[in-house]
Amino acid sequence: MFRNALPFFSLIFLFLSCELSTSAKNGFPLARVNDEYLMLDDVDFSEMQGIRTEDSLLHVQTVIRNWATQQLLIDGARINLGEEQQTHFRELVKQYETDLYTSAYVEALVKRNLDTTLTQEELTATYNQNKELFVLKEDLIKLRYINIESNMSNSQEIKRRFKRYSSEDKTHLDTISIQFNSFFLNDSIWIKADQVISKIKPLQKGFNKLLLKKSNFIQLNDSLELYLIKINEVLAPGMQAPMEYVLPTLRQIIINKRKLILINQLKKEIVNDAINNKKFEIYD
Repeated sequence: MFRNALPFFSLIFLFLSCELSTSAKNGFPLARVNDEYLMLDDVDFSEMQGIRTEDSLLHVQTVIRNWATQQLLIDGARINLGEEQQTHFRELVKQYETDLYTSAYVEALVKRNLDTTLTQEELTATYNQNKELFVLKEDLIKLRYINIESNMSNSQEIKRRFKRYSSEDKTHLDTISIQFNSFFLNDSIWIKADQVISKIKPLQKGFNKLLLKKSNFIQLNDSLELYLIKINEVLAPGMQAPMEYVLPTLRQIIINKRKLILINQLKKEIVNDAINNKKFEIYD
C-alpha cells in the first residue's frame, strides 16, 4: 500500500524536523501542533494507490495542513471561548456520544426481535383507520401501452391483439415484446399519470394530456412511431387512493407502530433485568 508513499516521507521529515516529547504517540509523526501529533497511521493512504509520487506528496501535504488548521482552530477556541460555552459544548458532545451508542444498540435489538410479518386484516384495518391520509394529490391510471415503428409489417396484428387482449394475446405480445421500442402491459396496477406522459412523447404536447382523463383506447402517431394506449381506469386528485397503491405506506405505518411498542418493551425489560440482577439501585 505504501509503495508510492514511503519514498517521499524522508522529504517530509526534513521539512518537519522537531523534538519529540515523551507525550508523542508511538509510530512515525508527520506533524505537531502544540501537544497534539499527526501520526503516519492516522493518514488514509488508500486514495493514493496508483497515483504519481508527486501527487501523493501533495495529497499528504494537504492532509497535514487540514489537520493542523483544525487543531489550531480547536486550540484557539479553547483559549478564547468562554468557560460556560465550552462546558455547553462538552455536554453536547457527551450527549451525542450517548445517543449514538444507545440508538445503535436499540436498533440492533429491534432488528433481532421485530416481527415484520403482516396480515391482510392488519393492512385493511390500518387503511380504513387512516383514510384521511390517503387522498390523491395526482392522477392515477391503470393502462397498457405499446410503442412500435410505424412501418412494422405486423403492426395491424399487434394492434388487433392489443385491443382484444385475451390471455393468448397477452402471451403473444409478451413473446414478441423485443420488437417494441417501449411497452407497459401490466394494466392491473396503478401508476402516476406523469410517469405515463414522460414515457409517451405525443402526450407531452398540450391537449393530448387530456386523453388520459377517461377510460378509452388511444392511437397516437409521431413522425416515425406508433403508440397504442388502452386506459382501463382513472382516478383524479381528491379521490381516495386505492389500497393496493398505498400498500408500502401501510406496511411502514404498521411496522413503525410495532417498532415503538417493542422499543418501550425492551427498555422496560433492560431496566427490570438490571434491578433483578442488582446492577441498578435507587437509594432512598
